[in-house]
Amino acid sequence: MLSLILAATLTAESFAPVKKSIEAGEYKKVTSVVVLQNGATVFAADFNGATPETLHNTRSTTKTVAAMLAGIAIDQKKLPSVQAPAFAYFADRQPVANPDPRKAKITVEDLLTMSSMLECNDDNQFSAGNEERMYLIEDWTRFTLDLPIRGFPAWIPKPQDSPHGRSFSYCTAGVFLLGRILERATKEKVDAFADKNLFEPLGIVHGEWQYSPLGDAQTGGGLSLRSRDLAKLGQLYLDRGVSGGKRVISEAWIEASTTPKAQVEDDIEYGYLLWLRAYGGHRAFGMFGNGGNRVVVIPDLKLVIVVTTTNFNQRDAHPLSDKLIESIVAIAKPVL
Repeated sequence: MLSLILAATLTAESFAPVKKSIEAGEYKKVTSVVVLQNGATVFAADFNGATPETLHNTRSTTKTVAAMLAGIAIDQKKLPSVQAPAFAYFADRQPVANPDPRKAKITVEDLLTMSSMLECNDDNQFSAGNEERMYLIEDWTRFTLDLPIRGFPAWIPKPQDSPHGRSFSYCTAGVFLLGRILERATKEKVDAFADKNLFEPLGIVHGEWQYSPLGDAQTGGGLSLRSRDLAKLGQLYLDRGVSGGKRVISEAWIEASTTPKAQVEDDIEYGYLLWLRAYGGHRAFGMFGNGGNRVVVIPDLKLVIVVTTTNFNQRDAHPLSDKLIESIVAIAKPVL
């Protein structure tokens, strides 16, 4: 009987070709790569002036941290469920602009799955909710609450006609609003809640949030962490919410987060602020950020791969990081 030998025998030398390619500039401005297999670090290297202590701004990978905090808040029964109505947490902000009864039906799950009915699309420069418009004003919460309801021209499928019953539209403002909901539900600042309930249990002591003009932690992006600490977040999901023998997030939340909730492209789906796709033929899920920043988990290979870069706003940034991850998967695949 053939036995599978997972590359627990992987060493730094196994990744010599990958390191050489990065150093040659094939993947442009990569600043670090960390690979864990079976919970052990099999490769970790820093590039382009970075060190193991560098805090990497991995942009929208922060969104997945917001989802983790939502799961913890639900586990603690401070947030009732993903079906909690989002706008109900802002009675003090009424009335809102562009009033519509459909706003009252927007749930926390809609924000977690980028599928609320708010007209918010970071991929469309003309969208009223494009994040660049939000950054120009002081009150980001008011910005989001005041957004109009989306319209669906003939070429955009309505939610009921979309896979999983949701129409995906990438919206940073919605995840910022999720942070404000967490604060109102937990009665704690979101950065303090994260420290106590997520980072400290994982041994993460170095981090740097970005804040709105009014001092609110930006749960939609910009949290800077060390790459080795980013790997701990991926490992937490691979280990089904347990770290160091202690439960940090419920297994039910991990399962729900990694189950497809919305269709992004033919080969890419979305969970709870997690991207779901395949690498090298292996099902994976990941935290993705501008510049091709990645924290990717590949369960059947017991792999966590972190790629940090400063390829911000570069057209080929995401394909380059995905190519790099594919090359790592090829090394780490089991052999017969």
